[in-house]
Amino acid sequence: MQAPSPTHIPRVPAFDSTLGLLRDPYRYIGLQCERLGSSVIETRVLLQPTVCMKGPTCAELFYDMQRFTRIGAAPEPVQATLFGKGGVQGLEGPAHRYRKAMFISALAASRVELLAQEVVRSWSEAINEWREQRSIVLYPAVQRLLTRAVCRWAGVLLAPNELPTRTAQLVSLFDDAGSARHFRSRRARAEAEQWCSGLIEDVRSRRVDLAEESALAVVARQTDENGALLPLRIAAVEMLNLLRPTVAASVFVVFAAHALHRFASCRAPIAAGESRELEWFVQEVRRYYPFFPAVAARVREPFVWEGFKFQKDRLVLLDLYGTNHDPVAWRDPGAFRPSRFADEKITAFNLVPQGGGDVRVHHRCPGEGAVVAVMKVSADFLARRIRYEMPQQDLDIAWRRLPAIPRSGVVIAGVAPT
Repeated sequence: MQAPSPTHIPRVPAFDSTLGLLRDPYRYIGLQCERLGSSVIETRVLLQPTVCMKGPTCAELFYDMQRFTRIGAAPEPVQATLFGKGGVQGLEGPAHRYRKAMFISALAASRVELLAQEVVRSWSEAINEWREQRSIVLYPAVQRLLTRAVCRWAGVLLAPNELPTRTAQLVSLFDDAGSARHFRSRRARAEAEQWCSGLIEDVRSRRVDLAEESALAVVARQTDENGALLPLRIAAVEMLNLLRPTVAASVFVVFAAHALHRFASCRAPIAAGESRELEWFVQEVRRYYPFFPAVAARVREPFVWEGFKFQKDRLVLLDLYGTNHDPVAWRDPGAFRPSRFADEKITAFNLVPQGGGDVRVHHRCPGEGAVVAVMKVSADFLARRIRYEMPQQDLDIAWRRLPAIPRSGVVIAGVAPT
C-alpha cells in the first residue's frame, strides 16, 4: 500500500512574521498555532522560510540530533552577544559532548551547593545595604548580588570598586542583546571576553593559585577533544557561559517576588519552611513566567513527521514559552498553581524554560540546576528571611521586552531582616 503524501504545514497568512515576533516574542508563535489549529506552522522570519513548533511532542522531535543541527541556526546577533562565538552552543557531535562535560563537571551537585551558599552570603550582605535605603528596585539589585556570588564561587576575585563594572557587562550580555541597546551588548561582550582572557592567562601562567575544582581553574585548564588547551578567547567565552546564566537568574528572582505578591497564598508554606512547597513554587515560576522565547535549529536532511515534510536546511523554532503553557502537557496552564507539581509529571520535553532534552548530550542548559538553586535561596529570603513592603507600582509584565520583566523591575521598600 502506498504511503500517503505529506501534507503542507499550515502557513501563517502574513508574508513575514518578524514584526509580529518583535511585538510579542513570547506569545506570537503560540497564538498563531492556536489560530491555525496546529502545533506545527510555517512562516517567514527575516524573510527566511521558518517552521515554528510548540508542545512536548514537538520538543522531543526538535531534540532528535539525527534530524536537526544547531550549526548555523542561531542568528549572528545572538551568537555575538548572548552565547559568544565559538562556545559550546555552536558545537555538534563529539566536540559538543566533550566540551559539555566541562560544564557538567563544573556544575555538579556539590559545586551547585557551594554556589547556593555564596548566594545566601550575598543576600545577607545586600540586606544590610538595603536597610539603609528607603526603597530598592529588585531587578538591578539582585543582579549585583548574584554577580558578587557567582564570581566568588568561580574563583574570580573582584577589586572593591570592580563589582559595578562586571555586573553591567554580564547583564548586558542578556539584557541588551535583543533590544535597541544591542550594540552596547556587543561592546560588553568584547570587554567581558578581554577581562576573562586576563583571568585565564593568570591561571595558566600560575600568577594566581586557585582550588583545582573552581570554575575558573577548570575552564583555564580545559582542553579540546584533541588534548590541546582551548584557545584563550574560546576559554573566555566559556567562562562567561558559566558566569552569565547565574546573573540572568535575576529575571526569575524578580518573577518569584512578583508571584509572592500576586499569588499571596503561596507565601505561607514557604515562610513556614516547607522545602517541598519551595521546590514546587520555584518550578511553577519557571513554567508560568516568560524567560527565553524560543530556540533554533536547522533540518539536517529532508524527513516526514506526522505527515509534515521538513525540508533540508529549513530553520525551525521551538516555542519554549508556548510549550510550558501547552494544554496537552499541563492542566489549566494559564493558572499559577505550584501544587500541580505534586502530581503532574515533569519530563525533559514539557518543562523547558531553558531548553529541553538530556543535558549530557543535547543543547539543554547545564546551568539549570544552578538557576533552580539560586531561585530557592532567593525565594526563601523573600518569603521568610526579610520583611519589606510593596509600594504602588506597575507590575504588569513588559511582554515586548527581552527578557520580559515586570515594568517596575519590582520595587520593595522598608527592607529589614526578620
